[in-house]
Amino acid sequence: MGNVALDKLRNIGIMAHIDAGKTTTTERILFYSGKIRRLGNVDSGNTVTDSMDQERERGITIASAAVTTSWKGHEITIIDTPGHVDFTVEVERSLRVLDGAVAVFCARGGVEPQSENVWRQANTYNVPRIAYVNKMDINGADFKNVLTMMRERLNANPVAIELPIGKEGEFKGVIDLIEMKAIYFSDEDLGVNMDIRDIPNDLLPDALATREVMLDAISEFSDEITEKLIDGDIDNISTAEIKSAIRKGTIGLKIHPVLCGSSFKNKGIQELLDAIIDFLPSPLDVPAVVGTNPRTEKEEVRNANDKEPFCGLVFKVNTDQFIGKLEFVRIYSGKVKVGDLVYNVGKNENERIGRIVRMFSDERIDIEEAGAGEIIAIVGLKKSTTGDTLCDRSHQIILENIEFPEPVIKVAIEPKSKASQERMVTAIQRLGEEDPTFKSYTDKETGQIILAGMGELHLEVIVERMFREFKVEANVGRPQVSYRETITAKATAEEKFVRQNGGKGQYAHCVITIEPHKGGYLFEDHTKGGVIPKEYMKALDLGIQEAAKSGIIAGYEAVDFKVEVLDGSTHEVDSSENAFEVCGSLAFKKAAELAKPVLLEPIMHVEIVTPPEYVGAIMSHMVSKRGSVKGQEIRNGTNVIEAEAPLGEMFGYTKDLRTLTQGRGTSTMQFDHYEQVPKAIADKITARF
Repeated sequence: MGNVALDKLRNIGIMAHIDAGKTTTTERILFYSGKIRRLGNVDSGNTVTDSMDQERERGITIASAAVTTSWKGHEITIIDTPGHVDFTVEVERSLRVLDGAVAVFCARGGVEPQSENVWRQANTYNVPRIAYVNKMDINGADFKNVLTMMRERLNANPVAIELPIGKEGEFKGVIDLIEMKAIYFSDEDLGVNMDIRDIPNDLLPDALATREVMLDAISEFSDEITEKLIDGDIDNISTAEIKSAIRKGTIGLKIHPVLCGSSFKNKGIQELLDAIIDFLPSPLDVPAVVGTNPRTEKEEVRNANDKEPFCGLVFKVNTDQFIGKLEFVRIYSGKVKVGDLVYNVGKNENERIGRIVRMFSDERIDIEEAGAGEIIAIVGLKKSTTGDTLCDRSHQIILENIEFPEPVIKVAIEPKSKASQERMVTAIQRLGEEDPTFKSYTDKETGQIILAGMGELHLEVIVERMFREFKVEANVGRPQVSYRETITAKATAEEKFVRQNGGKGQYAHCVITIEPHKGGYLFEDHTKGGVIPKEYMKALDLGIQEAAKSGIIAGYEAVDFKVEVLDGSTHEVDSSENAFEVCGSLAFKKAAELAKPVLLEPIMHVEIVTPPEYVGAIMSHMVSKRGSVKGQEIRNGTNVIEAEAPLGEMFGYTKDLRTLTQGRGTSTMQFDHYEQVPKAIADKITARF
């Protein structure tokens, strides 16, 4: 970041459940740090990070946005991630490259379903977090209840470093438990000037008690604090000692400092900015990235140092209508300049750096070079996609790729004209580069183009973007479930593929056994004496995988099975890779039909929040959807129902729930697992094929 030292960099994410106030919080951070002069807000559709038309219209974040700002001599790159469960992958790939995160919780809702998801994802990537309890000004706000929920639902170790002064309509400011001062924020100047006073007498006992809890929690990370607590010398514990201990505990993933405020009412943001630079790690504070040398297949380490060989990870691709493809890259080591050649290990391609830009949401600021620890966007890469490692060709390394879930819902789309068809091909290619959870393919039976995604909203957004950004005109079908198929028994089949057409013929012969295998697809060669050469064995494997994509009973992809090749034979003239590929395909179909194939459907985990008077109606309705209630609890005076239900029964559930609860109930839904479809329903589905 220009001339800023590595210890002054912060790469952070803002993460939370939908509607907890992430985008508003990011907007306020930009305002107080001087990056913007005028406050935007989500309801008015004029925020900086929600730059897509749909984000502004729907009031939600769809694509993670990168923004760079500064505060007290530190450079902060913030990624404002989506909260809606359909866009979880945006959070996943952001957390993969961030050093720290701010988890935003609603003061009334507390730990909500997507909060749990993003918290688990942050645990997976060992991302240090601070928590910010937002919306302290709304009815039902309860700071201490959020701390309790963090302990119970997230298994977190929240440590309050602030307390609210008042709540709901009476929320005026915060008590800083480190400095032991009361901070008030004036409405007249949008909270820019803070009024720092002594803590009011009526709030002092609670502040002292909570501070003691804080000191006890952080004493584990400071011998000085421990000694002073034992000696009863609590008044002589310095601010520097407290901040150092909190920082150590936070970076070590042992504690989660908790602050509070109201982003919309401009209260508490400056304190949050201080906490970001005081407690969240710089690139020097997190473990060095580990990768594999593709030549030696041994692990290698890259430290956050400009003098080490260049190494970076492409974690996101965006298409800009003015400058083309933007690739977001986290640089882990070394430097990169405009015009440099870098090496894409996975694709075995050299790539030329055309431009390097620092992101300010949809504004691009050109820079000449970037170094270790930075998050930048590169223009000019031709072959690179999400998850690819870029490095110095003479010092090759490949970083762990990003795993993406398979889509569970699909729609058919038919362009209205040849021009629209051409535009749609472009749109599918570009949108697929941007979003790895969006897939498309042509239905072999109908010839229709099928779009597949993570949920109804996900596909809605994809289709809208095609219409708006790429000017596609098309008819779109109703959403459909992406079923899967699998086998439930072991079966053996022998296949001999022989063709004679006058000249060189085709010959391939194999005997295979297939059986259920929970861990996905597995292929094993159990032949003896080299009866099928290795190159033909690879072709056999490929033929089986290709056949599995077309399914066994209803045209849906077959999953979770193991293949053992037991025997086979070749012809010295007529055998070829192509012949063995066809043979593998035919052998799989023959064996799979004998292996008691069944249909699988995606089962969704559903969480419903409702006033108590509607619980009975909701439960009855859930049973009618072939769903089952897994549990229920009372949270902040409302009932929370946990349930599981097949995706095929849940289309339009939001509308049903509104009707059942007179508009007062809300729900979230995400894919949980695949389960066998009941026979009567499976028969109806397979009858169409």
